[in-house]
Amino acid sequence: MSLDSRPLIRPFKGLRPRRADAAAVAAPPYDVLSSDEARQAAIDRPLSFLHVSKAEIDLSPDVDHHAPEVYARSAENFRRMIDTGVLRRDERPGYYAYRLVMGEHVQLGLVAVASIAAYDSNRIRKHEFTRPDKEDDRVRQIEALNAQTGPVLLAHADDPVVERLLRQATEGVAVADLTADGGIRHTLWAIDDGDGVARISARFNAMPSLYIADGHHRSAAASRVAAARRGRTAAGDSAEYFLSVIFPASQMRIMDYNRVVRDLGGLSEAAFLAAIDERYTVAPSANPVRPERTGVCGMYLGGAWFRLEVRPERVAMTDPVRRLDVSLLAEQILGPLLGIVDLRRDTRIDFVGGMRGLAELERRVKSGEMAVAFAMYPTPMAELMAVADAGQVMPPKSTWFEPKLADGLVSHVLD
Repeated sequence: MSLDSRPLIRPFKGLRPRRADAAAVAAPPYDVLSSDEARQAAIDRPLSFLHVSKAEIDLSPDVDHHAPEVYARSAENFRRMIDTGVLRRDERPGYYAYRLVMGEHVQLGLVAVASIAAYDSNRIRKHEFTRPDKEDDRVRQIEALNAQTGPVLLAHADDPVVERLLRQATEGVAVADLTADGGIRHTLWAIDDGDGVARISARFNAMPSLYIADGHHRSAAASRVAAARRGRTAAGDSAEYFLSVIFPASQMRIMDYNRVVRDLGGLSEAAFLAAIDERYTVAPSANPVRPERTGVCGMYLGGAWFRLEVRPERVAMTDPVRRLDVSLLAEQILGPLLGIVDLRRDTRIDFVGGMRGLAELERRVKSGEMAVAFAMYPTPMAELMAVADAGQVMPPKSTWFEPKLADGLVSHVLD
């Protein structure tokens, strides 16, 4: 089969914990916790998948997190979980329905392996640049384990048939059901009947595209591993697919990704406000400002909140990237007024996920660590898809997806 003719997704033999061990195994994604936080979270949790995804926690704290012994320990811990039966591989290929519940929010998606060929041809669409060092880390991890253990979060255009098929799957007995940190409930159902698998496959493979929501480095690393393995006579084609969880776009929950800046670039507060007023309508607010729509952001400066609404003539409506709120802030305030043009490398700016709330923005400024904070409206999923469809990339730290997937509930072994 040629690469171009491969299906968009396909079923696979998942490696997963026994139901009784699922809660003990499940862990936050590898890039959500620092090594110190992971080390603390894994205390008295010998089965936690953190021992695989962040194996430096089992070594001396002064060991470089990307040293060969870290990947070797990860592989050792992974193999031990398999050898002791904590992780078991399903006997036949299938899919899995994955439901996340966070408070009143519910999303139901599909665990599958997605085509590297579709990723390489941009049928699976991207919206972020990747960093080579982070790609290298994921490549080493995949090669050490001979498995993909961190799923890529994908989105698809809403499809009522897919929704119905997945709802039907949830009528069976769950193979994993747990409530993790933060009160997030993760439930997994196996879909391994031939008719159900065939219907799901047909529906997804007819879709024109999928969209990467989170996991650009994981998918890029999987593509590199697949390219390196092609042509090996003993290599199977499982490396031509990457582990993913795919949700309908309307169910994806994007939270605000806020900005804090250390200084005003030599401007006084009064001069800074006057300069902003040329670009945004500025209104003082007696209460913290949580933006209610695109084009609006909140600002905390000098112990006070302000509501900023961009002046319409400043918005390039035909450009899917430049019309984003995070782009407008960068083009109208961060760059021209504060001299911050490289959001990836400039140490004067930091980013605060919306889960921490507006109080965290106030705290960072009141402490004197930062001079000003900006509360952003969450980037709409439709805007992310428009950027990806245009073949463009979003500014750094544009989206923060919640709830997060769990590592360890299903892994993809590369045969």
